[in-house]
Amino acid sequence: MTILWWHWLSFGLILIGVELFIPSFTIIWFGLGACFASLALLAFPHMSLSVQLFIWTVASSVFTFLWFRLLRPRMVDKTTAGMSREAILGETGMVIKSNTSPIEKGKIRFTLPVLGADEWDFTSSEILMPGDNARVSGIEGHVLTVKKQ
Repeated sequence: MTILWWHWLSFGLILIGVELFIPSFTIIWFGLGACFASLALLAFPHMSLSVQLFIWTVASSVFTFLWFRLLRPRMVDKTTAGMSREAILGETGMVIKSNTSPIEKGKIRFTLPVLGADEWDFTSSEILMPGDNARVSGIEGHVLTVKKQ
């Protein structure tokens, strides 16, 4: 049986389609490798099966490597949701509701969600006004302890 270029293309599209049902984000690279092998076979129609398999393997490996080493690290989630309390220490936010006394709670907002939330209640030993920037120095339960920056 002779493998034609459209066999590789069909195989590649099937693998890419399987990615919809098994979202591992690895099968897609093997599908793209098969599509690349299809283009190579279209350009060089008398290529042997072993060369076709080699091209598919190399192309799939290169696509996978490029994804995991170059593209994916740039797309890292910048939130700290689900991380430990040390992830919030040192974060800076803007006060949106003042605390009128050191024992009253105010509200602070962060540009990126911190531990899963944009806004947090806070306490501070000093009175902070809306618009002030404050740095997180501690956390107790769901209330932050902040200091004016």
